[in-house]
Amino acid sequence: MASITNRKNKDGEIISYTIRVYQGYDKGGKRLKPHSMTYKPKPGMSAKQVERELTKVAAKFEEQCLHGLISSDPKLTLGDFIPQYFDIVKESLSPTTYQFYERCVEVHIAPLLGNLRLKDIKPVHVQDFIKKMSTHEVKSTIEKRSAATIRRYLTVLQSILKQAVKLELLASNPASVEKLTIQKSVTPKIEIFTKQEAAEMLACLEKEDLQFQVLIQLAIMTGARRGELAALKFSDFNYETNKVTIERAAVKLKGKPTQLKPPKDYEIRTISINPFCIELVKLLKAEKERDAERLGSKWQEGDWIFTQWNGEIMNPHSPTKMFSKFLERNGLKHRKFHAVRHTSATLLLYGGVNIKQVSERLGHGDIETTNKYLHYLTEADEEAAVVLGEMLKGEKSKGENENG
Repeated sequence: MASITNRKNKDGEIISYTIRVYQGYDKGGKRLKPHSMTYKPKPGMSAKQVERELTKVAAKFEEQCLHGLISSDPKLTLGDFIPQYFDIVKESLSPTTYQFYERCVEVHIAPLLGNLRLKDIKPVHVQDFIKKMSTHEVKSTIEKRSAATIRRYLTVLQSILKQAVKLELLASNPASVEKLTIQKSVTPKIEIFTKQEAAEMLACLEKEDLQFQVLIQLAIMTGARRGELAALKFSDFNYETNKVTIERAAVKLKGKPTQLKPPKDYEIRTISINPFCIELVKLLKAEKERDAERLGSKWQEGDWIFTQWNGEIMNPHSPTKMFSKFLERNGLKHRKFHAVRHTSATLLLYGGVNIKQVSERLGHGDIETTNKYLHYLTEADEEAAVVLGEMLKGEKSKGENENG
């Protein structure tokens, strides 16, 4: 049975819990050092929520100890610990993130750091890892990796070592940002369609097939992510209140069938849409019903809005390819499909919708993520000032000429 003790701050408030699982005694009768980990409740959790989560975490930790998944062996290497790490985090990572982490460990982290004993890893080893990651070979030539790419690899290593700290296998994280010198990465400019470009795009959309029309209209109206759109069902729509609930996302990993997961940040949300979108969805539903009748037993019924020819859920990568071809076909400037989501957010803010509402519609985990769009409103305001200045200058010159 796991032993749980709490840790309080100077005000007597509980800030964390230490969970210990005892290993018994060695051959000489000396008590072995227990396995231990620290659990910190998330801010805002009620006492009952903390109790439930603590019980769950303690039970899982005890099970891992009993099955040899947690080790206090001082000779434990990073490579030995990594499988334990993945066993702990696999439920909390999205399928795509988990796949990226696995690939990063296999190709980069394990070959460079896997043989080091966990307790021996110092910031100097991580700094050397960063240096080695800064270049890679492409077709027999050495190319520099971007700072953003290096940071992505470093994030994986930081996560692994952070978990080791939680389990008290390490006293501190040698990959903490404050201990390293990391090249600053340039924040990429967010791609958006201007009001004029968005209007032109919607005009061209009228020539497209119904399914694609619905896809783009809903993308602009809801600001939903690609995977969230692909996973929409007709039953997610309330045709009386003109609302849609986004409660799942589709994910497609290489060599595997499309699978479903909760939305990013677990932000299940219900969004209002306009009657025009609702009517388009109704038309598409009728079209799918005709397809099902025509194909008979070949039709795979799943209530999906966006489907393949036989009713199976659309590959969540398909919107990107379809959108790219649509822009090219109509002579429109190329932008990523995700730019439609950014455009939705920016247009809402242009229209005076408050940032909290925009954040809720987009399903952002925190409002800080939405704040990035405010920069574009500032840019637009500055451009407007320039335009007005030029207009007023022109009027002034015109008046002087007339008076002269």
